[in-house]
Amino acid sequence: MDTLKAELRDKKVKALRREGYVTGNLFGREIDGSILVKMTKKDVSDILRRNEKGSRINLDVAGTKYDVLIKEIDYGPFAKEINDIEFQALVSNEEVHSTAEIVLQNKEAVTEGVLEELLEEISYKALPAYLVDKIVIDAGKLRLGDVIRVKDLDIAKNPNIDVLTNPDKVIVSVVASKNTGADDAADGEEAEEEAK
Repeated sequence: MDTLKAELRDKKVKALRREGYVTGNLFGREIDGSILVKMTKKDVSDILRRNEKGSRINLDVAGTKYDVLIKEIDYGPFAKEINDIEFQALVSNEEVHSTAEIVLQNKEAVTEGVLEELLEEISYKALPAYLVDKIVIDAGKLRLGDVIRVKDLDIAKNPNIDVLTNPDKVIVSVVASKNTGADDAADGEEAEEEAK
């Protein structure tokens, strides 16, 4: 599991951001109130290359390590500029609300029809031991007319995970292209005429 180093906040948010820090907030059942932290932009960028919202990491706050969930990431007005991150300290016997990102692989392998992506993440509740941050779907196996719903995923069949997203919600489907049909038939007839 990746570790992100953080220090206790010693200045106001605006001053810290001017100095190149990303601010953060750590909360949890066993933390009184919350712990305000700061992290270097470089450390945050490194961690977010391999992790995202919903990922589980270690947060080292001035030498004290916490097992945390990246709960929220607040982006600034410029692309990829991160202002603030919220962390939830995990307790082994406490269920947490989280989201799992849906990752579609081999999209380019879908040759018949058009791939329609309708859902980007699944909301669920689970104990820390069963947290999932990514759900990978191989789109290359999909054919025209295929539909994948939330209830078709392994996460929905796992008795240790309580999926909160509607099980009948469509994640991805392969639909007929709008400009096929009559145009293709006409092209085919022309080709046959030329062949004669």
